[in-house]
Amino acid sequence: MFQYRTEQMKALVRQWQLQSMVIPGIIWMFIFCYIPMFWLIIAFMDFSIAKPMLESPFVGLKHFQDFMTDDRFWRSIRNTLGMSTIKLVLGFPIPIMFALLLNEIRSLRFKRTVQTISYLPHFIAWTIFGGIALNWLGEGGVVNQLMMALGFQDREILFNSDPKYFWWITFFTDTLKETGWSAIIYIAAIAGIDPGLYEAAELDGANRWQRMWHITVQSIRPTIAILFILAVSGILGSNFEQIFMLKNNMNMKMAESLDLYIYNMGLVSGRHSFSTAVLFARSIVALGLLLLANQTSKKLTGDSIF
Repeated sequence: MFQYRTEQMKALVRQWQLQSMVIPGIIWMFIFCYIPMFWLIIAFMDFSIAKPMLESPFVGLKHFQDFMTDDRFWRSIRNTLGMSTIKLVLGFPIPIMFALLLNEIRSLRFKRTVQTISYLPHFIAWTIFGGIALNWLGEGGVVNQLMMALGFQDREILFNSDPKYFWWITFFTDTLKETGWSAIIYIAAIAGIDPGLYEAAELDGANRWQRMWHITVQSIRPTIAILFILAVSGILGSNFEQIFMLKNNMNMKMAESLDLYIYNMGLVSGRHSFSTAVLFARSIVALGLLLLANQTSKKLTGDSIF
């Protein structure tokens, strides 16, 4: 063990120029991720913005008890789990399949063109992309016109005004916007596969689908496992910008996610201690999900983060 650590230190010294490049990132993370954790203490206080934090009275677990008995909180949990489950079950495999299919394209120019077009929507802010989506979904929008032309409906529907469509709207808009960007890490993992494996499999008579399954998928399995673990740990999170843009008074009962609930309670209603308590509890649950998903993946596949 001592010899191993010695070798590590020697490698760090030899690569000090490269290692020093992470220092700005560490400083950023310390300032914006670790220092703000001190303010989590207000979850146990009756905090008022009008006076210093440390002068606020200590109330213990009062705010935790309050949100546990709030029907609106449980509604936001239901909505968050509903939207996140759809994205996890149906949305998670889509970038993987897209990367696999993109890897099978033989024309390098066509492949680069498709990849560039696919990840460009990622760089469009939700304030713009959300507006485009609302236009598509509106009366006379492209979705209504397409559905009527295909015979799936005989009249125009205000999709974003009907709560029953909201979860699926978030799924499809998120998939359209993020599939290309999410596939980049899988494409990078595929690029690291030894081409000799494909040549050997082809000589053995494996067809394209067999090579894809037995070589490509198996080679990127650790990457898939790690990203799946992170996706499971974030199941109580939601794309706040997306939901904030797509919500309205008519679909709010299905649109208010946990993030939106925290925003409404903290910034809109001014209940800072209450919203901090909800955020604190969510972070603890997310940590538990991370550990559970990591341990499960390690036992089932042998791949894990730690």
